[in-house]
Amino acid sequence: MRYDEFLARVRERGEYHSQDEAAEITMAVLQVLAQRITPGESKDLAAQLPGPLGEVVAAAGARVTESFGIEEFYRRAAERIGARPRTALWDASAVLTTVADAVSPGELNDVISQLPSGYAVLFGKADLSG
Repeated sequence: MRYDEFLARVRERGEYHSQDEAAEITMAVLQVLAQRITPGESKDLAAQLPGPLGEVVAAAGARVTESFGIEEFYRRAAERIGARPRTALWDASAVLTTVADAVSPGELNDVISQLPSGYAVLFGKADLSG
């Protein structure tokens, strides 16, 4: 999937006003996700994301993996976006369902398997996608 196509899908799903708004939200959500998965998995995910998105994931994921639950994920995403945590749930879902469309099923399972239960739904999945 191309970068502009990825952002267009996020914009449509999130009902954002512009491609720039979709890009800002996408970058924020991916940075928080990359902090939650291992550096190796961040690198693997980055390799399947288009251009600047892969660069953001690779850079954010190069640090030590942090362990935090879904509510903290929303809080961190909201802080980066400048929104409320409830809004961040909407934003995360718009971005991560697009990630699920953009990467291979195996890569998606690898990412989801590193996250506690509750995260899979953000990717539009009930659980691992066997």
